[in-house]
Amino acid sequence: MDKISIQLPDGRISCIYIGKYIRHILQYTVGRKMIILTEQKIYELYKQEFPANVPVVRVEGGEANKTLATIGEITGQLIENGIDRESFIVGIGGGIVCDITGFVASIYMRGLRFGFVPTTLLAQVDAGLGGKNGINFAGYKNMLGVFNQPDFVLCDTSALGTLPARELHAGLAEVVKTALIADNDLFVYLEENVDRILNLDEAVVNHLVKRCVEIKASIVKADEREAGERRKLNLGHTFGHAIEKHSNLLHGEAISIGLCIAARISQKLNLLTENDVQRIDNLLITLKLPVKTAVDKALLLDTITKDKKKQNRYIHFILNDGIGKAKTKLLGFDELGQLVNGISYNL
Repeated sequence: MDKISIQLPDGRISCIYIGKYIRHILQYTVGRKMIILTEQKIYELYKQEFPANVPVVRVEGGEANKTLATIGEITGQLIENGIDRESFIVGIGGGIVCDITGFVASIYMRGLRFGFVPTTLLAQVDAGLGGKNGINFAGYKNMLGVFNQPDFVLCDTSALGTLPARELHAGLAEVVKTALIADNDLFVYLEENVDRILNLDEAVVNHLVKRCVEIKASIVKADEREAGERRKLNLGHTFGHAIEKHSNLLHGEAISIGLCIAARISQKLNLLTENDVQRIDNLLITLKLPVKTAVDKALLLDTITKDKKKQNRYIHFILNDGIGKAKTKLLGFDELGQLVNGISYNL
């Protein structure tokens, strides 16, 4: 079992454990009254491992349910179960459950302590880490949200064996993103171990999760509230979120395409070589991820003008600065449009 700690500005420590199991939850809730928030499908898979006599709130999965209406329904159930300021909320599930749990825990009675047990690869390497908790509004992703760190995150990598193949592949997009922004060696490791990754080789998967957690934890320690360095974690997400809004793709699938677009824009700005771009494409393809979209450019650019990361008529756009490094550039929407129109967008 590996443990990675994040020292928070308020003196708390958020701990991430790799290799812990759902049945160990009670060890980390410090004797408080606990309630579990999860999806129905996760409940059916793991209900035998849930602590006895702990109330469970079940929500519908999918981005369409990450809304204020869902938060209202959960709040009602928290009240019915007598949850107060001394209680503890644990979210068990994928990135959507983690987002909802962190958001409702942050606003209910002005804030409760909470923890996550992420059961998807995407949540273990990204969505369940870092303290960003958000919900969607009017179709715009994570438009309402807070920064608030969980007390703990238990990454049970054995849970990944229950994932549909498509969801596993989608989670790998965030692993590739992490390598692209911070670790060339990790990128090479991905290239060299594709078959073992897709077959969920235990040693390889544990290495990937641990390395991604280490990288994200180091970035969050340096910039908890996304004032600078943490923006690099948004590589591929500006176009990825727009594609996700206008397609039926999973989050990681849309991010995969966003990574390809960002790579080509980086090449236009002489930050990546043609060989670099081809390597990125090839890795994503071998990991069974999409690298192109039919969504109209103009529609994507219009959606980006409403992105929460925009600053007046500009947006903080994340570029590859070689494989394993990234940089932020404040781009005007007109300049971004010119760059996108100048690349092979449909790949």
